[in-house]
Amino acid sequence: IMSIFKMENTANHPWEGQKIMKYNESHFLDKLIEHEGMVLTVYQDTLGIDTIGIGRNLKDRGISKEELDYMDIPNMDVVYEHGITEADARYLALNDIKIVENELCKVHECVEDLDAVRQLILMDMAFNMGVPRLCKFKKMWNAIYEHNFEAASFEMMDSRWARQVGNRAKKLSDAMRTGEF
Repeated sequence: IMSIFKMENTANHPWEGQKIMKYNESHFLDKLIEHEGMVLTVYQDTLGIDTIGIGRNLKDRGISKEELDYMDIPNMDVVYEHGITEADARYLALNDIKIVENELCKVHECVEDLDAVRQLILMDMAFNMGVPRLCKFKKMWNAIYEHNFEAASFEMMDSRWARQVGNRAKKLSDAMRTGEF
């Protein structure tokens, strides 16, 4: 039986050596679409950075040659002129999720040991602000390492990020405290 899916060499992909996360990736992708939106043409985000799909930053991350090949797009000019498909946007977002998972687990090994809800919360925050900025939440991380999720929840809300994202921060903070959405 012949597969309709592309087979590819996965060596050196961003998810190589991937950690096992407990949250449901498909559920997270749906949440990202809800929070970030999905735009199939190049647009400028609130900072004026060219972006496409589900928050793919074209200035910093871009689209790799391997990703373009997988999506059957010859070059970036075609992306800028014609955009991408919904399937392409999901593919790029799943690649971004793997990259963020690896970055997050590398700097905070405790993430792998958390329950699915708290992993999802931290992934949501990391995807929204980037891992380096999330790492600056020192008091929150100290509380997480101590399994003091009440304090971690408080520290999430006591931030500029919480004031910027409003209700999203409240939902995530409540879930950090209770362990459920």
